[in-house]
Amino acid sequence: MKNNIQIATFAGGCFWCMVKPFDEWDGIKAIRSGYTGGHVKNPTYDMVKSGETGHYEAVQITYDAAIITYQELLNIYIRQIDPTDDGGQFHDRGDSYRTAIFYHDNQQKEYAEQILRKLAASGKFMKPIVTEILPASKFYEAEEEHQDFYKKHTAAYNEDREKSGRDIFIQKVWGK
Repeated sequence: MKNNIQIATFAGGCFWCMVKPFDEWDGIKAIRSGYTGGHVKNPTYDMVKSGETGHYEAVQITYDAAIITYQELLNIYIRQIDPTDDGGQFHDRGDSYRTAIFYHDNQQKEYAEQILRKLAASGKFMKPIVTEILPASKFYEAEEEHQDFYKKHTAAYNEDREKSGRDIFIQKVWGK
């Protein structure tokens, strides 16, 4: 019997805002906030936020591919970010808040390339797509206080999300 449990890793700016959109779908087994893509072992939130580690804030999603496909996850991801912003996301600025799709195998890489090509050709954006497609590397889980932040600190999450401009952007571009 084939094991359908797989991993997807996405950087979409502040990881607090990237958990809830995936958490709402069937087939998602776990979502962990963390750091990846950098050169420092065992980074902390403060280290990553300083911009000195090379890490992205990211989410790593464990999912059942028999229930939700990687392509569906990519579509959810794309609708949460501004793929044209290479300086961060919304009010979160700096390298740790850049966007990237971290692929775990060649099939994920191919799907990521396809979705970014389609997005570039769609005419939705006047600027070039800058979201990177990178090989997955060591993923360091963020401190426990950052896990499921939207559930543990609902008021702070809602305030930060509103101030960020993310939802205004999503509404303008995707109409939802």
